Amino acid sequence: MNKTLQEAPAAMAADRVFKALADPGRRRLLDRLRVKGGLTLSELCEGMLMSRQAVKKHLTQLEEADLVVTRWVGRELEHFLNPVPIHAIAKRWIMPFEHVRLDALWNLKKQLED
Repeated sequence: MNKTLQEAPAAMAADRVFKALADPGRRRLLDRLRVKGGLTLSELCEGMLMSRQAVKKHLTQLEEADLVVTRWVGRELEHFLNPVPIHAIAKRWIMPFEHVRLDALWNLKKQLED
């Protein structure tokens, strides 16, 4: 199979995550879910400077990016942060650059000890 076709789903998922993270309101919702998962829509609306409909729209975009998962508990829909897509982005876009820095520090330490 063509390598470009194999990478397409992963690239599209990353695009959805980056797009979801681009909005400060959505990042605030994710921060709140990181601190305490299982919040309902009403709980997530508390303290937000946007309408309930806007919060719901942001939650839908976060769900489409797989950053938020939901679970029905009785009549309440609870929202939870899914950190896996963020970890995948960190692994692809951040961690490789850390190795360069760590190697440079290790080389500097080695030179100073010699």
